[in-house]
Amino acid sequence: MEVNRIRKYFAELVGTMILVFMGCGAAVFLGVSTSGGHLAVALAFGLSIVAAAYVIGPISGCHINPAVSFGALLTKKIGFTDFVGYVEFQIIGAIIGAAMLWGLVDITGLVDMTGGALGANSASTTGVAGAILVEIILTFIFVLVILGVVSDKTKGSVAGIVIGLTLAFVHIVGIPLTGTSVNPARSIGPALFSDVGSSLPDLWIFIVAPLVGAAIAAVVFVGLYGWDKATGEEDI
Repeated sequence: MEVNRIRKYFAELVGTMILVFMGCGAAVFLGVSTSGGHLAVALAFGLSIVAAAYVIGPISGCHINPAVSFGALLTKKIGFTDFVGYVEFQIIGAIIGAAMLWGLVDITGLVDMTGGALGANSASTTGVAGAILVEIILTFIFVLVILGVVSDKTKGSVAGIVIGLTLAFVHIVGIPLTGTSVNPARSIGPALFSDVGSSLPDLWIFIVAPLVGAAIAAVVFVGLYGWDKATGEEDI
């Protein structure tokens, strides 16, 4: 495997690890029931993207999300080999981030995780159909914004901020409903460390629905911009 490709994959691992640790960490330690907790968690996820974008963006494009990589694949911004590599390392990064968070919770004892989900996603509030619909819609919005921002190189300096704010606002809507995934890797990591696997039965929803939302976003993006412009060589 060539050095540049290894660097890209490792960058995706690091970025996804940061996203899961900081975003899910905010959910675990702040909670959403405390005053301002809901907004704080949304901002933690959004600001994680902003921070990562300006560090690893020049290396890998800062996808740190299999749904974003899937949208990039469908619009020919990355090839299939890179898609597989990105997703593999994103999942590994998410697992490492969740393991770090689990270890911190265990060492500090600040949070009682008995029956807890370590920031994992759940369909318990909306039901399966509702969770699928929520995740498809939110992921569609998120990925469409990303595709639109990176299609214009003049927006490069603010792309990270726009994408981070978009992730924050989809979390504001989604947290009370599903906990907000829009990212299969982000869901896989915490689910593996949830108490007695309490989140594993719903995990498939948060893998499949974001990928469907990303596919719809890619189709709409091509419809808006035309195939030639939509499938340009801009990295995301």
